Amino acid sequence: MAQTNPNAINVNDPGLITLVNKLQDVFTTVGVQNPIDLPQIAVVGSQSSGKSSVLENIVGRDFLPRGTGIVTRRPLILQLINRAPLPKAQANGIPDPDTEIKTTDAQSNTEEWGEFLHIPGQKFYDFNKIRDEIVKETDSKTGKNAGISPAPINLRIYSPNVLTLTLVDLPGLTKVPVGDQPRDIERQIKEMVLKQISKPNAIILAVTAANTDLANSDGLKLAREVDPEGQRTIGVLTKVDLMDEGTDVVDILAGRIIPLRLGYVPVVNRGQRDIENKKPISAALDNERAFFENHKAYRNKASYCGTPYLARKLNLILMMHIKQTLPDIKARIQASLQKYASELQSLGDSMLGNSANIVLNIITEFSNEYRTILEGHSAELSSIELSGGARISFVYHELYSNGIKAVDPFDQVKDIDIRTILYNSSGSAPALFVGTTAFELITKQQIRRLEEPSLKCSQLVYDELVRILGQLLNKPLFRRYPSLKEKFHAVVIGFFKRAMDPTNKLVRDLVAMEACYVNTGHPDFLNGHRAMAIVNERHNAAKPVQVDPKTGKPLPASAMPPPRSSSPSLDLNGLNGEGSGFFGSFFASKNKKKMAAMEAPPPTLKASGTLSEKEQQEVEVIKLLIQSYYNIVRRTMIDMVPKAIMLNLVEHTKEEMQRELLEQMYRTTELDELLKESDYTVRRRKECQQMVESLGRASEIVSQVQ
Repeated sequence: MAQTNPNAINVNDPGLITLVNKLQDVFTTVGVQNPIDLPQIAVVGSQSSGKSSVLENIVGRDFLPRGTGIVTRRPLILQLINRAPLPKAQANGIPDPDTEIKTTDAQSNTEEWGEFLHIPGQKFYDFNKIRDEIVKETDSKTGKNAGISPAPINLRIYSPNVLTLTLVDLPGLTKVPVGDQPRDIERQIKEMVLKQISKPNAIILAVTAANTDLANSDGLKLAREVDPEGQRTIGVLTKVDLMDEGTDVVDILAGRIIPLRLGYVPVVNRGQRDIENKKPISAALDNERAFFENHKAYRNKASYCGTPYLARKLNLILMMHIKQTLPDIKARIQASLQKYASELQSLGDSMLGNSANIVLNIITEFSNEYRTILEGHSAELSSIELSGGARISFVYHELYSNGIKAVDPFDQVKDIDIRTILYNSSGSAPALFVGTTAFELITKQQIRRLEEPSLKCSQLVYDELVRILGQLLNKPLFRRYPSLKEKFHAVVIGFFKRAMDPTNKLVRDLVAMEACYVNTGHPDFLNGHRAMAIVNERHNAAKPVQVDPKTGKPLPASAMPPPRSSSPSLDLNGLNGEGSGFFGSFFASKNKKKMAAMEAPPPTLKASGTLSEKEQQEVEVIKLLIQSYYNIVRRTMIDMVPKAIMLNLVEHTKEEMQRELLEQMYRTTELDELLKESDYTVRRRKECQQMVESLGRASEIVSQVQ
């Protein structure tokens, strides 16, 4: 036969409200945000709506502070707990000497008392003292000015005259700051109230004075913001007895004005004069019952009016609400417990072991993780974006490769510049063949242009290593030890910077190697004969083909008409090609006297004429040779520069990281200072410990429900 838990609570048991009260107590003791949205009834209304009187009528005792301005300045979680009355002898006033009450409250007895969560174990039989304690505890958080605080006060009242119920009394909504109230008091109160009533598990008790227009109700207006369908709002209509003659709230109760699924309950509270004259609440409740029973508009519905009916209705609504939300509460408690336990584990134990061993383990783990990220063996590989070594590969094969290919050797050297270099390189005697000096000079100039993108590649890889460092230092372990994180960052960045010097030197040397020796014997190089042949083919293809006028067939080259003079040297009058070539512009004036004078050449002599056919061919040959050799150098650089960076930067830091960290950090004098925890870690660990303990207790409490 299966054993049953004697402490188990059935879901149909009123003890469900007590269970939620226990959960509230558990989470109120935690100094951090309550992660579980517990079912509760939040009381909202404007300052003059009669909220305090409704609560006091439900309890049956005077215990709330009263006065002008904002009196409720902190949420008051009011837990009403029904307890069985004492045996008759004691109830008739024969006190037990052990429970004799010393009090200023004439109505005090041993059956009713209050307890505050912030003063555990102390019972307040005197309800005047409860009021004083609420004022005192409010002032301790908010000061004596009219400021407000979201930190709740938990008050539990035990009495045979109450139904088990949990209510949260919130500050009354106000419009205009009075006296020394903060200028933005309206916004502050509204934000606090909205925070409480926007929770899906909160039942909203909207208190409205019946002698004002319901459409102007501040409480209902705020409730509609978070509960527009009115699914979890119950309306309370106060001051029904102060309505004008012949008016009533029957239309409101019938849901014809602003319908609410949970309906409305009209009540009659004590007036200000009754409160000042200390009229007992028991007498006020009798008057309330008589009012509804005798009023022509309400007597047929008197059983659905008044404070006792409101208390029963709230008790039933809260119990049903708890029953509906309990499975979700259980699941949330378990999920939160798992989350905080996991975070607590990641924060580590506050008790440190041997500091040398801890630092050694961290260095070893960091070095291994750095290596695995570069090699692509990390356990945290992303499916969304490239990371680690893959990003370095992107730098090599996309950014650098395309960057080198984008360098055009002829974007800075024009044809006319090449012609000038050709003339300069031939010296005083015009060249018979295409000058190799000009080819080498231009090629070397353009090769040196590859140094800048190659060094840029080195810098981009360095940036990726720094990125990997940042990724590793963002782990929770380093948030725990800020000094250690700072030291790691400084040591590793210094290590990277030192590795950059030989890396950049090797990259520069690679470019210098290519620039210092132009290897025209390279098997892929287009030699001069082949270049000449290609240029001749192009020029011949571009010339118009002459045809025989009789047959229409192309004439052979031998049949072409001879030039005007078979010996150009004899054509002195024509000046053969005058106006073209390098020096054509200096003789363009055709002033023979000036030409005969043979003036000295100008200080600066630049090419200015158009290229002759011979010069055009020479320039094209040079360009072909430069392009051919430049392509060879580009392929070499695209291959060699990444290898140089890998050797002196990536592989070097990967292999030497652990040794470098040990040399720079493993010094006994600094270890304890490095392992000093951050304030955040200490605070967060304490919060997580509190949450784990509270959620553990909460889990035990809800496990009693069957």
